[in-house]
Amino acid sequence: MIVIVDYGVGNLRSVQKAFESVACEAVITSDPAQLATASGVVLPGVGAFGDAMVNLRRRELLFALRAYAKGGRPLLGICLGMQLLFSMSEEHGEHIGLGFIPGRVKRMRGDFKIPHVGWNQLSLQSDHPLLTGVERGDYAYFVHSFYVEPVDAAVIVATTSYHQDIPAVVAHGHIFGMQFHPEKSSHTGLTMLRNFAEYCGIARKEEDAHAGSSSD
Repeated sequence: MIVIVDYGVGNLRSVQKAFESVACEAVITSDPAQLATASGVVLPGVGAFGDAMVNLRRRELLFALRAYAKGGRPLLGICLGMQLLFSMSEEHGEHIGLGFIPGRVKRMRGDFKIPHVGWNQLSLQSDHPLLTGVERGDYAYFVHSFYVEPVDAAVIVATTSYHQDIPAVVAHGHIFGMQFHPEKSSHTGLTMLRNFAEYCGIARKEEDAHAGSSSD
């Protein structure tokens, strides 16, 4: 099943309910051992990068996340969770991240409102299984003051525009990130969570039920 990592940061239940709404089972846990048996892991989060890394370390989740990622199974970071996937962040000093995707997390700067809050359109940069059913110009809901700058721009599969182009969706092998909140992004976000579950090889509950009734 899908495991949603509880490290004391973020509205975990809303992410779980979003998966439930697309008929995919997801459990919330802070138990490192449960990551080892997961088909897919979701790392959500809101708040400060440095505090999040401290919480992951205190709950002994850093090693479990690194071991999971090394095993080649799908991992999805959401909002702050996406930023944690990168090498380091400049938020309130320099902080080392998980390092799954080479690159930095940088502060948005300019004569405009920060944080970036609200609905913005997605510009698709490449075909990717996460984007199946998503159209150019579909809207997603963002809340952030920092953005990622990957070393390799090829990992950016969708952007949004807020006074500059901002990576909105990244994919590096089996490691994925969404800067926006899919659980708050209506049909677009739910479509992408369903795509992630299917990428993990998890059949939706109604499909299982239909298959069972067909075999009777």
